[in-house]
Amino acid sequence: MAEKKAQLIIEGHDTPIDLPIYSGTLGPDVIDVRSLIDSGYFTFDPGFVSTASCESEITYIDGANGVLLHRGYPIDQLAEHSNYIEMGYLLLNGELPTEEQYREFDYHVRNHTMVHEQIANFFKGFRRDAHPMAVMCGVAGALSAFYHDNLDIDDPENREVSAIRLLAKMPTLASMCYKYNIGQPFMYPRNDLSYAENFLYMMFGNPCEPFEVNPVAAKAMDRIFMLHADHEQNASTSTVRLAGSTGANPFACISAGIAALWGPAHGGANEAVLTMLEEIGDESEENIQRYVDRAKDKDDPFRLMGFGHRVYRNFDPRAKVMKETCDEVLAELGTGNNAKLKIAKRLEQIALEDEYFIERKLYPNVDFYSGIILEALGIPTNMFTVIFAMSRTIGWISHWNEMIKNGVRIGRPRQLYKGYDKRDYPA
Repeated sequence: MAEKKAQLIIEGHDTPIDLPIYSGTLGPDVIDVRSLIDSGYFTFDPGFVSTASCESEITYIDGANGVLLHRGYPIDQLAEHSNYIEMGYLLLNGELPTEEQYREFDYHVRNHTMVHEQIANFFKGFRRDAHPMAVMCGVAGALSAFYHDNLDIDDPENREVSAIRLLAKMPTLASMCYKYNIGQPFMYPRNDLSYAENFLYMMFGNPCEPFEVNPVAAKAMDRIFMLHADHEQNASTSTVRLAGSTGANPFACISAGIAALWGPAHGGANEAVLTMLEEIGDESEENIQRYVDRAKDKDDPFRLMGFGHRVYRNFDPRAKVMKETCDEVLAELGTGNNAKLKIAKRLEQIALEDEYFIERKLYPNVDFYSGIILEALGIPTNMFTVIFAMSRTIGWISHWNEMIKNGVRIGRPRQLYKGYDKRDYPA
């Protein structure tokens, strides 16, 4: 029952329309406009920027104050003390696991990393030079053709099995996309390795020689997974929810999320950072300053990628953790002499000291640092968004599971029609 209500007064209506107001645990109150249709009205909100499309207990963002909470836990505390598998359990189940629950969850994820051998045949249908995200969209959706034994979405156990399968198999599929693209044989997963170690092993190992995963690289990879795991009702998560509202199976829903994430305005941002660094090219102070001046010029089309954020009006709380990880990786791998990385570090310094960026709160965001880390680890830019999709899978499946568990009506946004009135076909 709503404790407050709003009254909407419409010219020409005899009486105001009462609309309930609900309060969440945190964040602004929401006005329930569902009854407006009874009076013949819709709300108009392009991009849904002022619309709460659902109730959720998973993630909370306060963009004005740079806050990101997963099930109530601040992201910086999780990044410091937890890991991706424990955080995945938290997102999916609502609470941190006990030691026994963690061991069991980790065991099931490790032992579901293998994919059906026939899935390898799917890759042969793609060109070798296909973008890995194009391949990822196809093979992720195809999982439903191989794992259709637990697709009763109304059964909680079936949903849990599907969630674990998706979480476990996405690194395997991601590494297969990479190996196929460069013409190397697929590497089978190893159950003795951690989630991040296993991914790096499948990416960079080969059957001809032993491969030891650098622990600093594995830690950095795990951090990247954690910091991209969920981000509330963004475009791809909303896509997964909308697809799921139809009753579609979870593999199809995640494939839809991957497709939405592919857009350069969403998951392609860290790839755009590296493209920008390549465009700047020359690491000289004069050249870098020239591009900074261009970014300040509103009439110049050049923009500094990886600065500022659509949601965060202060700072991206993930960026501080990612910056620390970035410094650790560059120190460990000795890649500080890389020209692109030198340019990135100088741009970071300018953004933190220049009044133009400070006044507009254009701080380096998580995409800026993650792109640098992935570059330093030797991961090509066309794999950046694939890794983002792999990381975000646990968030997507957690939202999908929450939505199905709580009951959902099929999503059906409305429109403001501006086309022709009725007209007759010419005789």
